[in-house]
Amino acid sequence: MKWLVVALVCLRLSEAALLRVPVKKFKSIREKMRENGAEEDQRTQKYDPALKYRFTNAVVEVGYEPIYYRDASFFGDLSFGTPPQKFKILFDTGSSDVWVPSALCYTITCSKHTRFDPSQSSTFTTKWKSFSVKYGSGTVNGFFGYDTISFPAFQIPKQQFGLTTYMLGSTFVYSEFDGILGLGYPDLARDGVTTVLEGMVNNGIFSELIFSFYIYKRRVTELGGVIIFGGVDHSVYVGEIHWVPVTEKGYWMIDMEGFLIGNHATSFCSLGCKVIVDTGTTLLTVPDEYLSEIVRATGATDNGNGEYLVDCDKVNNLPNFTFVINGAQLSLPPSTYILSVSPGPCRLSHHDWGWEEGVGSQKCLLTLCCFPTLCNTDLFLSIH
Repeated sequence: MKWLVVALVCLRLSEAALLRVPVKKFKSIREKMRENGAEEDQRTQKYDPALKYRFTNAVVEVGYEPIYYRDASFFGDLSFGTPPQKFKILFDTGSSDVWVPSALCYTITCSKHTRFDPSQSSTFTTKWKSFSVKYGSGTVNGFFGYDTISFPAFQIPKQQFGLTTYMLGSTFVYSEFDGILGLGYPDLARDGVTTVLEGMVNNGIFSELIFSFYIYKRRVTELGGVIIFGGVDHSVYVGEIHWVPVTEKGYWMIDMEGFLIGNHATSFCSLGCKVIVDTGTTLLTVPDEYLSEIVRATGATDNGNGEYLVDCDKVNNLPNFTFVINGAQLSLPPSTYILSVSPGPCRLSHHDWGWEEGVGSQKCLLTLCCFPTLCNTDLFLSIH
C-alpha cells in the first residue's frame, strides 16, 4: 500500500536513526534572469509546468521531460566519487533520475557549473550507455556511470547516475544548482535505471524508506531547511497527521476534493481533481481556466512575464486558500501564498498551465510544493 500525507506524510516503520541533509536557499533562475536583464526571455518563452507530468517512460534511451525549475531555490550539497567531488543538487520528488555535469562537457552552459571528473575518482566505472533528456527550456545529453554518492551521514556505493556531456538552455545557464536528484517512484526512472531511493534500500541504509522535507519559514541562518531520511522527526510539527493514499504510482499524486477561497467554494476542483506533491516545482500551479478566480480574489495583475503582482500593503487583508484533501481542510494564509520580492512588488506564488479534462471528473493537476505554504511546510513521503 502506498500512502502520502500532505503537510505530514508518513508510513509506520521501525524506529531508525534520522539522517539529515541540510538545504540552503539560493536565488531562483527567475531571480537570476531578472538580475541579468534576461526577462525578455521569460516573455517570449512560455513554459507550461504541466508538461512535466505528461512524460511517459518508454523503454528507450532518449526521453522527453519538459520541466519547470525557474522558481526552485532550495538545494543541498552532495558529493560524487572517491575522493568526493561536491555539487549543489536540486532534490526533486517530481522525477526519479540523478545527473550532474561532467568534465567531458565543454559547452558554455557546463562551464558555469561544477563538473564531475571521472578520471579523478578511483571508484568510478561506466559501460558508456548514453542518455538524453529534452527539457522545455533546453537539452541534456550524456552517459551513465557508477560511483559512490556521499550524503552528509551516509554513502551509496556503485550508484548509477548520469554524467552530462552536453547541456543547452537558459534554465541551466542561470541555475544555481549543478545537478538534479529525483526522489519520485522508481517507475519514473529512465530505461530501468536504479534510483537513489532504491540504492538506499539495496545497501541496507534504511530497512524501510521514508524521507521528509522541512523548509524553514524564517531563516535565522544560511540554512533554508533540511531533508530527513529514515524516519519522522516529531519535533518539527504539532497536531494531527492526516493520511492520504497515493493514487498513481510514479509521481506523488493524490486526490483533492475541493478548493476554497475564504469560505467560498470555487469551480476549480468542484468535481474532484488530482494533486502532485512536487519539490521541484516551487510555485503552486493551477489550470489556466481557474487561475482567474484566484486573480480576482487577490486583485493581482499580470506583468506579462507570467507573474501576478499584488500590492504588498494589502496582503494581510486577502482571504485564506483552503485545500480539501481526504476530508481535511488545509488552509494557506495570504502571508504564505504571496511572495515578497525585494526590491519590487509582491506576487502570487501561482502559475497557470494547460491540462486535458477527463471524463466524470476534472482531470487537472494542482502542484503543491515544498515552499512556505501548507501546514508549516512539513512534508513527509514514504515508499512502500
